[in-house]
Amino acid sequence: MKYLSVAEARELAGLRLVLTAHVPGPWSEAAKAVFTARGLAYHPVEQKMLDPNDELVAWTGSRNAPIAMLDDHPPVTNWLDLVMLAERIGSGPSLLPDAPLDRALSIGLSAEICAPGGFGWSRRLVMFQGLYGPGDVSPEAPPHVLHMCRQYGYSRAAAEAATRRMVDILGMLAAQLRAQSEAGSGYLVGDRLGACDLHWACFSNMIAPLPIEDAPMPPALHERYSDAGPEIAAALDPILIEHRDRIYRRHIGLPLVF
Repeated sequence: MKYLSVAEARELAGLRLVLTAHVPGPWSEAAKAVFTARGLAYHPVEQKMLDPNDELVAWTGSRNAPIAMLDDHPPVTNWLDLVMLAERIGSGPSLLPDAPLDRALSIGLSAEICAPGGFGWSRRLVMFQGLYGPGDVSPEAPPHVLHMCRQYGYSRAAAEAATRRMVDILGMLAAQLRAQSEAGSGYLVGDRLGACDLHWACFSNMIAPLPIEDAPMPPALHERYSDAGPEIAAALDPILIEHRDRIYRRHIGLPLVF
């Protein structure tokens, strides 16, 4: 994918989407999938992983991705706010159910996947543990490491609790998909594609990545995503991957471009 620099993007109007460049970051990939499903074209803008991204901070107030910038409106960064923006300015079938209770369920499932303390957040804590060791991070660690650990609440205790959290979320999603299958649906809620389906598909790669030919990420990252540990492997019900693969084939498209 060809990315605009921050300087180039600031000169443009319309919808610009800041993305973690050249890797399938789950929050970025989910934002892309949501916007594409709602028929929204956007200019991709580069965010550099593990970089201060000072120009991006000066423009948006954030160093992370994804960030949606629509004309001169305030930046949109939260996963739910990105869905709501796509709902407001996009077209075609909604990614949220019509019935209020189903709508609440759909948003709640996405929260369990995307929100702080959810699946993606927990997986990141466990990955930090793999990178920085089983104990708490040393105060002598590089400044960017200390900043990330503080930002995401990393500690040995947090990482140990995170695996249990992921196992619980996987069990909940699998049970929901089985109930939906028995009702004749291939989606997490209702009978059409929802934001929560896209969210699970994109975040599933953190524990069971697509083949490299479908998601040409650096081999080291593919290996790190694949090594989620025996507890996660045992909790990964095949119905979760069947659903993921179906969503990619029918709605997102392969191979991924990032």
